[in-house]
Amino acid sequence: MSKIKPHAMKLYPWNDVIRDAEAKIALRPDTKVYQQFNCAGCGAKQTMEEPNKFYTQGRCEECDHITDIKKNGMNIMLTIGI
Repeated sequence: MSKIKPHAMKLYPWNDVIRDAEAKIALRPDTKVYQQFNCAGCGAKQTMEEPNKFYTQGRCEECDHITDIKKNGMNIMLTIGI
């Protein structure tokens, strides 16, 4: 049985997500991109607090596990100004 929780999201390769995020920011400078990842320990979805910055590792707020985001993949959440 999988350790991924039902609220976990689909993950994409690091380079693909970075390229997509940079393109969105270049198109609309008011865009805020938040990095997201699934914890490799408990499967919980995690979102980084600082927009437009990408980390290679992340610590889970639920189980304290450190995930290798660059290896495991990630996703993003966008906010765009009006």
